Amino acid sequence: MDVHNVELTISAVAPKQYPTGNLPEIALVGRSNVGKSSLTNTLINRRSFARTSSQPGKTQTLNFYKIEDQLYFVDVPGYGYAKVSRAEREKWGKMIETYLSSRDQLKGVITLVDGRHKPTEDDIAMHEWLKYYDIDMLVVATKMDKIAKSKWSHQAKVIKEALDIDDNSLVLFSSETKAGKDDVWHWIEERIR
Repeated sequence: MDVHNVELTISAVAPKQYPTGNLPEIALVGRSNVGKSSLTNTLINRRSFARTSSQPGKTQTLNFYKIEDQLYFVDVPGYGYAKVSRAEREKWGKMIETYLSSRDQLKGVITLVDGRHKPTEDDIAMHEWLKYYDIDMLVVATKMDKIAKSKWSHQAKVIKEALDIDDNSLVLFSSETKAGKDDVWHWIEERIR
């Protein structure tokens, strides 16, 4: 998709604040600092529309980005960040679960993992949870430019084994080189048709 028009429509914490209408939604989930903003910015051809932060745990709401009046990207707060109180984490967890398990407009979830490492316990738990709710998902391994290209297939194997997924469910991505961008868009476009 060629993206020219993007707007942050609303930052929501409850269903009554979600956008009205029937535009399809694609959610982006992953642990704090995994690169959700970088992926979003690459997909929409912007440098810093979605704010990247050096401080993990910054996103505390569901951010709805309207893309070309055709769909929403929904940036979900990152998980696994320790410097937030337990009560705050539970509040986010409930907000995220409510959205992911009950939103009819949700057509798929892009779940991000750090391509340099084996998926964390939190990554695996989120993946299992999405599978339990039978939510269509794509795993995107981020930060691939930080490892040698000769190690990509080994890293892909590690991620696929940890999450028990096949080749069609994984995209290796780099916001630096734009590797994987077209594959991610292809997956999104198939879900929103």
